Amino acid sequence: MQRRQIKYGNNQLTPWLRLPGVVLCGLLILLLLSACTNNNYAPIYNLERPKTVTKGVHTVRRGETLYAIAWRYGRDYRELARANGIRWPYTIYLGQRISLYKSAPPASAPSKTTQVAKKPQQRVVQPKPAPQPVVTKGPISWRWPVKGAIVGRFNGVSNKGIDIKGKAGQTVRAAADGVVVYAGSGLIGYGNLVIIKHSQTFLSAYAHNKKVLVAEKNKVKAGQKIAEIGSSGASENKLHFEIRKNGKPVNPLWYLPK
Repeated sequence: MQRRQIKYGNNQLTPWLRLPGVVLCGLLILLLLSACTNNNYAPIYNLERPKTVTKGVHTVRRGETLYAIAWRYGRDYRELARANGIRWPYTIYLGQRISLYKSAPPASAPSKTTQVAKKPQQRVVQPKPAPQPVVTKGPISWRWPVKGAIVGRFNGVSNKGIDIKGKAGQTVRAAADGVVVYAGSGLIGYGNLVIIKHSQTFLSAYAHNKKVLVAEKNKVKAGQKIAEIGSSGASENKLHFEIRKNGKPVNPLWYLPK
């Protein structure tokens, strides 16, 4: 009786013993690795966004504004405007090439050309620019754009703002008075995005919205409903909120009320 039991046990092990040694080692390694892993996966929203770019050329695509282009490359919109000779109200056109250099790009070696007498140019009268939209001149009174738990904190590299968890359709409000300078989904990683200009120094952004309720050039008041929380460009319902000072991301918690 004892012999039969031993024989039966050996028959059970025989298929495993017939496997090549390499396969057995591989299975053991997989088992060990699975025992060491945990469920603390890196959230998708921590993927690093592009760093500040100071060279190259950007070709304007449909729906883009100078503010959105500056935001994409971590630049101050005024700096890009000066480098490209663009005056307020910073109108740009589809297909226009925007230099990302801080000054004019290095000129290539001049080619030898035959000098041609220049015809006298007629004086062109520049029209007077329209008055700029009113933005905050004094200290900005900031307020929270939504109520919720902070699930992602500012680090200036992989997260240039804060992430606030919310429910789909929850109201997103303007963090301060200002003018909407971008409303769209053209910036990769931000989903449906709203950018508001509060002063010559400060801009704020509201990303991953389910629905945008304002349009470019709209004036907004602090606390005004501008969007609804969603998961566009993200893995969960949340608001990604940024504040930029002179084009550079700063920690929103430095400015929002405690």
